[in-house]
Amino acid sequence: MDDPHLTEVPLARTELLRGHFLHVVRDSVRLPTGAEATREFVLHPGAVMVIPVLDDGRVVLERQYRHPMGAVMVEFPAGKLDAGEGSLACARRELREETGYSARQWAFAGRLAPTIAYSDEVIDVWFARGLSLGERALDDGEALDVFAATPADLQAWCRDGRVIDSKTLVGMLWLQNVLSGQWVLDWQDNCAP
Repeated sequence: MDDPHLTEVPLARTELLRGHFLHVVRDSVRLPTGAEATREFVLHPGAVMVIPVLDDGRVVLERQYRHPMGAVMVEFPAGKLDAGEGSLACARRELREETGYSARQWAFAGRLAPTIAYSDEVIDVWFARGLSLGERALDDGEALDVFAATPADLQAWCRDGRVIDSKTLVGMLWLQNVLSGQWVLDWQDNCAP
């Protein structure tokens, strides 16, 4: 789309924080009106989320403590891309490391931008099926429970507020539409990473 009447033009960038995980910058921008303003936001390498579907129709989920929220959250498996890593390779790695599952088939569903007001993060959404269970390989310091739930249970938890994680809410939207036949996935057999 061509939206010059809405577009801000970057003029300069200042680095505010470069931590182990977060990289925060402040951009000076020219507004469509000609005035200048600043925008502070987080740069992110990108991530994936996997919607693993078991042969019996249940989905694989995780329960993990999230420090910023001060609570244990229910989520689909997910993680950030490593430098130079492709989206599918990351999805395979995160599913195996966090849950122990490997998949025979994969389908790319779409992308989501969970926090557009203060981060450039984009999460690729993948479906996985034909799951087989192996050993997990959690990162150092990572603690999470893996469990399976019916799509109906997950939908109820999204509706009643037990699930508030934005990527998992979007995953439920995808799952609901795929199961109803409204949205069709292009499944591919698992190939070498």
